[in-house]
Amino acid sequence: MIEKEMRVRRIEHGTVIDHITAGQALNVLRILGVSGTTSAVVSVAMNVPSGAIGSKDIVKVENRELEEEEVDRISLIAPNATINIIRDFAVIEKYRVDLPEKLVGVVKCANPNCISNTNEPVISRFTVNKKPVELRCIYCDHVISEGIAEHLI
Repeated sequence: MIEKEMRVRRIEHGTVIDHITAGQALNVLRILGVSGTTSAVVSVAMNVPSGAIGSKDIVKVENRELEEEEVDRISLIAPNATINIIRDFAVIEKYRVDLPEKLVGVVKCANPNCISNTNEPVISRFTVNKKPVELRCIYCDHVISEGIAEHLI
């Protein structure tokens, strides 16, 4: 019989982001604005074995619930992630991230000649293809399909 062990302790209040694409936990921390100087208690587990997806990352942030914009950004780099809201050590809400159909002011176009990258008063806008994840700039039709985290504003 294999004994299960907890790799990271339970949290009383906060958010657990589970089923993050392996290798993306540090990008999730960046999206959340978590750096080494934060006072928040943050737990990160990377490359955790997962029966469903092989391996995954997990991020736990105590005493914080995510904003909708943060969840939208996370969905770009971890489209299979689940968000668990914890109160009094119990999961009170659990949901999957959902890629929005359009993104406004979230991603910078990778095309240096795009009007959204000039001094014009234009906000970046993308349409989103969900499988595979592809972002298409509405101004220049440039497609971003890899390294999306590097283009987050």
